[in-house]
Amino acid sequence: MRFIFRFHRAFIAAALLALSPLAMNSQDAAKQHGIAVENMDPSVKPGDDFYRYANGDWIKRTQIPPDRSRVGVFDTLRDLSNKRTLGLIEETVKANPPAGSSTRKIADLYNSFMDEATIESKGLAPLRPHLDAVAAIRDKHELARALGESLRSDVDALNNTNFHTPNLFGLWVAPGFNDSDHYAPYLLQGGLQMPDREYYLADTARMRDIRTKYQAHISAMLKLAGFTDPDARAQRIFELEHAIAEKHISLAENEDIQKANNPWKQSDFTAKAPGLEWAEYFRGAGLSKQASFIVWQPTAFTGESALVASTDLETWKDWIAFHLIEAYAPVLPKAFAEERFAFFGKTLSGTTEQRPRWQLGVAVVNAQLGDAIGQIYAQRYFPPEAKAQVDAMVANIIAAFRKRIEALDWMNPATKAEAQAKLTALYVGIGYPETWRDYSAYQVKVDDLFGNLWRGGLFDYHRDVARVGHAVDRKEWSMHPQTVNAVNLPLQNALSFPAAILQPPFFDPLAPAAVNYGAIGSVIGHEISHTFDTEGSAFDSKGRLRDWWTPSDYAHFRAATARLAAQYDTYKPFPDISVNGKQTLAENIADNAGISASYDAYRASLNGKPAPVQDGFSGDQQFFIAFGQNYGSKAREESLRQQVLTDPHAPAEYRADGARNVDAWYPAFNVQPGETLYLAPADRVQIW
Repeated sequence: MRFIFRFHRAFIAAALLALSPLAMNSQDAAKQHGIAVENMDPSVKPGDDFYRYANGDWIKRTQIPPDRSRVGVFDTLRDLSNKRTLGLIEETVKANPPAGSSTRKIADLYNSFMDEATIESKGLAPLRPHLDAVAAIRDKHELARALGESLRSDVDALNNTNFHTPNLFGLWVAPGFNDSDHYAPYLLQGGLQMPDREYYLADTARMRDIRTKYQAHISAMLKLAGFTDPDARAQRIFELEHAIAEKHISLAENEDIQKANNPWKQSDFTAKAPGLEWAEYFRGAGLSKQASFIVWQPTAFTGESALVASTDLETWKDWIAFHLIEAYAPVLPKAFAEERFAFFGKTLSGTTEQRPRWQLGVAVVNAQLGDAIGQIYAQRYFPPEAKAQVDAMVANIIAAFRKRIEALDWMNPATKAEAQAKLTALYVGIGYPETWRDYSAYQVKVDDLFGNLWRGGLFDYHRDVARVGHAVDRKEWSMHPQTVNAVNLPLQNALSFPAAILQPPFFDPLAPAAVNYGAIGSVIGHEISHTFDTEGSAFDSKGRLRDWWTPSDYAHFRAATARLAAQYDTYKPFPDISVNGKQTLAENIADNAGISASYDAYRASLNGKPAPVQDGFSGDQQFFIAFGQNYGSKAREESLRQQVLTDPHAPAEYRADGARNVDAWYPAFNVQPGETLYLAPADRVQIW
């Protein structure tokens, strides 16, 4: 459920805009094997602002590049991974691989993206047949079919926490809530271009200004595409999206698993969500024979279906056309890409320049052929020795988690046994998957960028639809080896740690144990802890949605998590906006328990021996500083505001300051009452 940082792959336009969220200067990370002392600010008391104590000098000297909305530790490795991936792509291009091979597809896809002259010469011609088909829709019956044809597998509620699709609805194929041995189809709310319902509904001056600019952006895109009366059309499209936003449920509500388990037979849709001709919708989606679905947000489906009936046909046709243009703008002539970036890059994220085109090309290859290039990446950059070292750390942290569970004085033995069973059955993938995706059915043409992406979306969709009802591969990955991230997959009871994150500054074979356990160890602990967060705790050792708690144990767990949510509710990155403790709760639990388990594993790794001192810092100090330096970052105001509204992770500052809930942090830095972050022992929240 959730990875250590959020990154959407939902549709190609998002991938090209949000290339990488957090990062640090790569030179900083490579200077020494241990904590980056030069990044710290010793003038700051750890007990007053631990985040700036660990990262303050780096924050002072770092400027956010014009092509980024934020920079931080994670970008260090994302930049490295992108450069390495580019090198591998360039090697495949030079090798002139045989037609039909996965390496030839990598080369042709990348070259098709880099051939700007061909893109410009084709103009809007690649998209024109699809726009013409929309214009030819004659009635709501044909509209339903067209809406069904737009369905894609572009959402992922639990693995990548992506609830956003610009299509009316989104499909996620995953192990079933009620039958985790077989893949089931989940349907999720959709229909918005802006990141979240709050951008349409929040009554603040800033959001009202964004909405005005968004409507102007819609008009500009329609004008570029040759539509008449673009302003009037834009107003109707915006009003429809606003109405859709009113039907959506919030991100915090989306994360309530019990409310998401709504099996609907196909015959139920007409009665429970009247308005849309569902039979025709499912026919357009190629799902006519699918007997049932799990509907994540029933009220949104009821509301959006009613809007299909109540909103005039021409508005819906304009909405579909605009969403098509928007989705493919980055691969249409430059004017479309620039207009899209002007709103989503500059206005929403504060980024002033687009990324170099080669970086966008790498993002396209990763999105469409991620396993093909990832297999080469893993072979080149992740040696068996590194895999063995990380395997050992994972085993140590799981062992520490076992001891923590066994020591809980509030948990009934029967509940403990179930929790231990989850750890026993937990599958942990390190570096790369055991099996690789087969791309033989994906057709790539060197002179057809638009078609490559259109066929890529359909390839993913048809692959997922074909899996429905089949046995689950519990060792399947949802990330690629070149991805700098980590993930917990609750319906598989599995974790994945891609090769690209298992490098300095997170993992360094030559660094002291204190630093590795504070850095990558806390990430490993974070993902293990997701197994027992507010969502993961709803699933048993086989990934089934099952209540394995005694009532008293669950009541205690809920009370403790409510205290943690309340703590994060007090954090205010801006005077007018606060962190949402409920929205970020699962991630905060994972941070909270993850650092505690990793600390225990670090102490156990010493086998009673004293930890080596580095630059005058004790082992415990190195551990916590390494944890704090995981989150060193700077963000533009627009980007940080967007994160608070749309991300299940708290801003980096508050994640680092989460060390205040760990008892060992206090003596490590002599934190005393009266200091800003000091919490009395009774006020320190420990979930696991």
